[in-house]
Amino acid sequence: MFNDIGPLELVTIIVLAVLVFGPDKLPKVIQDVTRTIRKIREFSESAKQDIREELGPEFKDFEFEDLNPKTFIRKQLDNEDLGLKEIRNGFDLKKEMAEVTDAVHGRDSDTSSSSSSGSSGGRIDMTKKPETADRDDRPPFDADAT
Repeated sequence: MFNDIGPLELVTIIVLAVLVFGPDKLPKVIQDVTRTIRKIREFSESAKQDIREELGPEFKDFEFEDLNPKTFIRKQLDNEDLGLKEIRNGFDLKKEMAEVTDAVHGRDSDTSSSSSSGSSGGRIDMTKKPETADRDDRPPFDADAT
């Protein structure tokens, strides 16, 4: 529930609780908060159970976490019937990104005979080339940009 709270933040919360409620009332406040959380959880579980009973026996294994889009997509991608694991395992993201980076920086990913031929071999040159512009030329004035 509180996975992203660090030790410094936890100490800060405890110090603030002692300052706000005082050391005398703090145990009573903690008991009230835990009792309220427990009641909310019981209410939630009973509501889930009522919904499962109303849906009938065909939805007996229905999980409410499946309604979360991330969980639904993750479950569908892990499905063995679609064969997506083989596709995902066959795709090497690091290799693809290295090829794209090499293409952007103008480096040839395989330094074999294609670099000695002098031609690009059908590849598109994506490197930025400095344009030769006169130093006196100013860029056009754009009134909307100011």
